[in-house]
Amino acid sequence: MAALLGDPEVMTYYPAPKTRPQAAAWIAWNQRNYAEHGYGLWIIETHEGEFVGDCGLTWQTVDDVPRLEVGYHVRHELHGRGYATEAAAACRDFAQETLGAPEVVAIIHPSNTASRRVAEKIGMTPVGHATSSHAAERIVMGTRFTSTT
Repeated sequence: MAALLGDPEVMTYYPAPKTRPQAAAWIAWNQRNYAEHGYGLWIIETHEGEFVGDCGLTWQTVDDVPRLEVGYHVRHELHGRGYATEAAAACRDFAQETLGAPEVVAIIHPSNTASRRVAEKIGMTPVGHATSSHAAERIVMGTRFTSTT
């Protein structure tokens, strides 16, 4: 994980690649998500067990409102092979079918067209913009689920 989060190509749209201690803090944050919510980010692997990246669901605050986000990171040499789309679709389905979430979002840097394409492929459309103290403006893409009850 430290190599993935420290890769300048993977982290192009973040303020900076993560150092090893920052990656360790990120892992600890994810462990707290599991303890609190029962889910977080999962490791993505090939069927042969090769590490691809991570993808999962985390709560993010968007304009002072908590929103369930699908997030993903894939090793740069594996970009464009559909791994992020397949994993993000599985997370979307888990959010809807298992968690009963009313929606999921993806918070994306405006220049990150690859991430935006992943969001579009799993049925998301632009739903707004967000800014934070540590990041430039972001596009918020999302999909609302239709209740089956």
